[in-house]
Amino acid sequence: MRDFKIYVSVATVLLLAYVVVLYNRPTPVNWKPTLYYGDRIPFGTYVFYHQLHDFFPNAKVTNTNQSIYSLFSGKLASGNYFIIAKEVKLTKVDMERLVKYIEAGNTVFISAFNWAGALRDGLKLRTQIEEQKNQTEQNFTNSTLKRATNYKFDKDISNGYFSSFDTARAMVISKNNGGKATCINYKFGKGTLLLCANPELFSNYSLLKPQGAEFAERILSYMPVRQNIYWDEYQNHDVESDDSPVRVFLNNTSLQWGYYLSLFTLFIYVLFEVKRRQRVIPVIEPLKNATVDFVNIVGRVYYEKRDNANIAYKKILYLLSYLRENHHLKTNKLDTDFITNLANKTGVERALASDLVGHINYLSQQQRVSDHELIVLNQLIEKFYDRS
Repeated sequence: MRDFKIYVSVATVLLLAYVVVLYNRPTPVNWKPTLYYGDRIPFGTYVFYHQLHDFFPNAKVTNTNQSIYSLFSGKLASGNYFIIAKEVKLTKVDMERLVKYIEAGNTVFISAFNWAGALRDGLKLRTQIEEQKNQTEQNFTNSTLKRATNYKFDKDISNGYFSSFDTARAMVISKNNGGKATCINYKFGKGTLLLCANPELFSNYSLLKPQGAEFAERILSYMPVRQNIYWDEYQNHDVESDDSPVRVFLNNTSLQWGYYLSLFTLFIYVLFEVKRRQRVIPVIEPLKNATVDFVNIVGRVYYEKRDNANIAYKKILYLLSYLRENHHLKTNKLDTDFITNLANKTGVERALASDLVGHINYLSQQQRVSDHELIVLNQLIEKFYDRS
């Protein structure tokens, strides 16, 4: 036991040293494109989300995690609606509510890698990734917004484009230097739907550079100034931050591995302690109830012999013994007085008592008893037990 304690102490010291080393190790950059408004990693949208007040002064920013159908079914104030997600998938009813909202004079901005559902089918949207690196530059088609030199972005954040869309209804806002549309808009009634094929252009990595900030600002110039801004969390599957104490460990990669290693070490310790201390619990077979088997065997013997008179005799003896012991009745003479006493003391109807006693007196004088007579006796006795 002493050796085991030494082993546990040494393991604990090594574990603590390992956790300290991992905690002080430089954190590697997370290049995962989450597009989550609360992430400050390169491809989060923390900067864009918190700069909306600069783009739209005095506007109220409201986050929503409801589907478009649920949100737009209620009374929603007019404003600008933003969806920046890895994939946008709208149902038919979502699309119908979205179009009605836009037709009322509102503007919706959507930027995503993938497009699915009624939005893709209704607007005939298809996107592709530009494979040639020298064709990832961007510029606007509007001469007022067009830059003298193209916008150049690294990390392949601008190489997506719309390979197919409804050209009869859409207007191209920006193109890459290969002439392919990267941002388009649609007019529905009094409002506008803006679509962009490169959501990473609105990430922290892009906006912290002068070209990226300028590009985003000019894209948003297509949106009118509104008092209400809505930020969609539903399409990007954003969830609220974890408020549990364990989040400190799980949010840091080094501490996360240390936490998991501690749990694993604790599991191994418990496993070995259980194997050493716990005795084998013997399996005790429950006692077999042979009463039912005995009754079945006896009943089968009587049934095969067909000795109904003997069965009737035993049932009558058992009934009379029950009356003597429980109701203190004298059973040596089964006459009219006995019937009266039987009805009074047991509470059964006099007619039932009379039928029962009469049938008993009849069978007591018979040498042979038929199946029907035995059944009638059994029915009368059972009825008596039920009503007494």
